[in-house]
Amino acid sequence: MGLTKTALCLMFMITITAMSMQHKHLMLALMCVETMMLIVFTMLVMFTSTSLTMSQIPMPIILLTISVCGAAVGLSLVVAITRTHGNDFLKNLNLL
Repeated sequence: MGLTKTALCLMFMITITAMSMQHKHLMLALMCVETMMLIVFTMLVMFTSTSLTMSQIPMPIILLTISVCGAAVGLSLVVAITRTHGNDFLKNLNLL
């Protein structure tokens, strides 16, 4: 179990690094954020399954619900920006 937690933490750090180095497309940035949320979800599921406390069981589902809502808002923003500007390049968006 310790190796799995170490691998998940390493994957989270790699995703944060990819997010900080990504400066071109908005869609790639949103994919990095979704990957981070999926890793956090996996960590939370592992923690709640090993702790066996009944009060923490709904937390992964709540996190997953919030993550899906954020993905829907992000995708709608990408579609709106692509329709107005013609692409999703971050360098063309002065409002960010």
